[in-house]
Amino acid sequence: MNKLKASHSISDRIQALRAVMQQAAVQACFIPSADPHLSEYLPEHWQARAWLSGFGGSAGSLLVTQDFAGLWTDSRYWVQAESDLRDSGIALMRQGDTGVLDPLPWVEAHLAEGDVVAIDGNVLSMQSFDSWSRIHDSGLRLETSLDLPGQMWAERPALPHAPVYEHALEYAIESRTQKLQQVREQMQALAVDGHLISSLDDIAWLLNLRGGDVPYNPVFLAHFWLDADRAILYVAAGKVPPALVKALRADGIELRDYAQVADDLAHLPDDIAILVDPQRVTVGTLLAAPQAQWLQALNPSQSLKAIKGEQAIAHIRDAMEQDGAALCEFFAWFERTVRERPVSEIEVDVELTARRAAKPGFVSPSFGTIAAFGPNGAMPHYQATEKSYAWIQGDGLLLIDSGGQYWGGTTDITRVVPVGQINAAEKRDFTLVLKGMIQLSQAVFPTGLTGQQLDVLARLPLWREGLEFGHGTGHGVGYFLNVHEGPQSISWRGRPAKPVAMQQGMVTSNEPGLYRAGQWGIRIENLVVAQPALSTEFGDFLRFETLTLCPIDTRCIERSLLTQEEVQWLNTYHDEVRERLSPLLQGEALEWLQQQTQALL
Repeated sequence: MNKLKASHSISDRIQALRAVMQQAAVQACFIPSADPHLSEYLPEHWQARAWLSGFGGSAGSLLVTQDFAGLWTDSRYWVQAESDLRDSGIALMRQGDTGVLDPLPWVEAHLAEGDVVAIDGNVLSMQSFDSWSRIHDSGLRLETSLDLPGQMWAERPALPHAPVYEHALEYAIESRTQKLQQVREQMQALAVDGHLISSLDDIAWLLNLRGGDVPYNPVFLAHFWLDADRAILYVAAGKVPPALVKALRADGIELRDYAQVADDLAHLPDDIAILVDPQRVTVGTLLAAPQAQWLQALNPSQSLKAIKGEQAIAHIRDAMEQDGAALCEFFAWFERTVRERPVSEIEVDVELTARRAAKPGFVSPSFGTIAAFGPNGAMPHYQATEKSYAWIQGDGLLLIDSGGQYWGGTTDITRVVPVGQINAAEKRDFTLVLKGMIQLSQAVFPTGLTGQQLDVLARLPLWREGLEFGHGTGHGVGYFLNVHEGPQSISWRGRPAKPVAMQQGMVTSNEPGLYRAGQWGIRIENLVVAQPALSTEFGDFLRFETLTLCPIDTRCIERSLLTQEEVQWLNTYHDEVRERLSPLLQGEALEWLQQQTQALL
């Protein structure tokens, strides 16, 4: 089979995949958006779904048979997917929409007994494997040993090889030996002999290491093994500098080659009990140790890193001040410039990143900036490119979702600002979204409540008007780590088997939105941290401290829709923003801040 190059069309690539499938006697090939570490953002080497389909969104799955090709993605990406898939021959399957089957039931409904479904086990989680295995009940067969896209991808990028570096103890706060001891104690409580970790943010947090293998996320490709006596980091040779190798060995951590994990797993005793997180380790990784006793449970490091201590929160507050100052400088520049000439969405990204890069402790953006004007704002994860972007001019709303990685924390903020004149409908939508954000910000709730239970607070003002948004209201945020982090979330749509309670120290986003296709999109986002509120005879209660510092544009507000309590919250928030950011600003940025934080009467 001749491998295809980038110059070949999407339809050429799908046809080439079908030829490979036919040679392998496979009737269906399923390609998820995943890598062997089940990362959200993928190294280019593992972006087979994007390469085959042309769809650039970060979430989606491709299913190909001899007479059908479909791309499943959720409502955040429907508008983008319609554009990306145009003329490709790939059908957009609006996941979650009425009457649209998910890939697994679609396969069961459309394939015949004896047909084979191929999914590369290297990118298939244990949890997903358990679900897909049910096709055997329909007389179908599941094949996980084939990487069919890899057989016809001629210019597949190599695995990344960015260096690994240390997250200084000043910011990491706890040493890696302390963190390893905490995980070992939880392993002992679970009565397991060993623990395999493949999730990159868990490994980076646990060992106080960072890297650059995944765009925007300071992580590196690795697996990690931990038992009572050994700690083994599987990472490609040459990625860890000699001085850091020495420091790791001094802390009892052995380094072995990234590829050696399979051989080491194959030589484990048959009766060993191993802790694995079924959502964060792949079937392909575990195939080497088929006789082991698997205890499937959440990685202990997931909960440990989600709960930030007071020292970490203090660093996050400092990072928020620097980030807020950068945003004020950007918005002052933007408002002056857009009055003089049109500004492109690309220029927004460049200018905002430059403002952040000048701040102390800045390392990189925490995700690709979303600068979306007018109708583009209706795509929640819209991304302007050099080939496709809008000019910001005339009248409309500009949505900017952006963030930074700092040594002392990770930021994520969304603001919407007016350009020219905006209409009453835009103001009404903005205010309804703001009401929901304020209601969640003001929440006081019993310890033990989950994000799923809190979500209604942010959505109720919209629901009362028959409105809704298709994404979660809040996600966990890492500490100089992944901008999206578990295990907590705020979303009624997420129904995990074991919902995670909100706990003191968890940093979470608060970002309700509203999107009108072809018109505008609105999202207002702050990061919040759960803090003690009060203790009574009825128990302990938590509240949210707002961490993000940046004005919310009052020019977009329909004042009559806000209660006096909501107005007071906004004015109090703006007082704090002005007080904490003013010492970091001067000139037009300071003037902009003072103007934007005037009290709403």
